[in-house]
Amino acid sequence: MSAPGGQGTGLRRVFLTPGENRLRSGFRLLGQLLLLGFFLGLFSCSIGIAIFLFGQRSEQTIFILSQSVALPAVTLSVYLARRWLDRRSFASLGLHLNRWALWDLLIGFGIAGVMIALVFLIEWAAGWLSFEWFAWKNEMPARAAGGILIMLAVFLSVGWYEELLDRGYWLQNLEEGLNLFWAVLISSCFFAVGHLANPNVSVTAILGLILAGVFLGYGYTSTRQLWLPIGLHTGWNFFEGTVFGFPVSGMADFPSLIHITVKGPILLTGGAFGPEAGLVILPALGLGALLVYLYTKRRLQISSSSMADLTG
Repeated sequence: MSAPGGQGTGLRRVFLTPGENRLRSGFRLLGQLLLLGFFLGLFSCSIGIAIFLFGQRSEQTIFILSQSVALPAVTLSVYLARRWLDRRSFASLGLHLNRWALWDLLIGFGIAGVMIALVFLIEWAAGWLSFEWFAWKNEMPARAAGGILIMLAVFLSVGWYEELLDRGYWLQNLEEGLNLFWAVLISSCFFAVGHLANPNVSVTAILGLILAGVFLGYGYTSTRQLWLPIGLHTGWNFFEGTVFGFPVSGMADFPSLIHITVKGPILLTGGAFGPEAGLVILPALGLGALLVYLYTKRRLQISSSSMADLTG
C-alpha cells in the first residue's frame, strides 16, 4: 500500500505543473472556459432584457449588442484566469505597452487593408462583383461617417477580445502543454468553431476561418505580442465590411463606404458568408503572410540595432 503522502503527491502530479504551484495548462483552459460561460450568461441576461424592452432586433443592432456581451465576458474571464490559474500577469499574454505596440496595431491594420483590397481587385477583375454606389449617395455624409466610426469601434473590440482569447490565452496555454504547432492549429480550430452560429456558415467557411486563425497565429508568433494580430483582425473586419462592403463572416447589415453585389461562384467568392468562405482568401493570406514577414524582419533589425547602440 502506498503512503498517504504518496497519494497526495500523485494527485499533485495529475493536477499541478511539475515544479510549479499552479494547475496544468489543460485544467487552466477548462477553468477559463467555465469563467467565460459564467460571464456570458450573466451579461447576456441584461442584453436580452434590453432587446425585449426596446424591440431592437435588426441584424446590426443584435450584432453590436452581442459584442457588448462578449467584450467584458472574454476580458474578465481571461484576466481572472491569468491571475488566479496561470499565476502570471495579464500583460504577459503579449500586452506590454512598449514602443512597438502602436506600430504593430497600425501596421497590422494597414496590412489587412491591402489584403482586402487584393480580394476586391481579384473579384472585380474576374467580373464576380459589381460596384453599386458610395455611401454618401443615399445618405448624408455626416451620418455615413458616423456609422463607419461606430463600426470601427465595434471591430476594434472584436479584434481585442478574439485575439485575447484565441492567440492570447488559448494558444499560449496550449503551447505550454503541447507545442507551438499544435497550439496554433488547435487554437485556430477553436477560433473557427466560435463562428458556427454565424449566418450562412458552411464547411468551406470553417476551413477558411481555420486558415485565417493560422495566419493570425503567425502574427503573434512573429512578435510574441498580441498587438499585431489585433491590428490584423480589426483591419480585416473593418476593410472587409465597412470599406469594401463584403459580408463579415456571414453578417452583411452594416454601414459601408462602398456598396457592391457579389455574383461570382460561391466556392471562389465565399458568397453570403464573405471572402473567408471562398478560395479568394488564399492569395490574400499569402500576401498578408509576406507583408507580416517583411515588417517583423525589419522590426527585428531595428530592435537589434537599437540594442547594439545601447550596449556599444
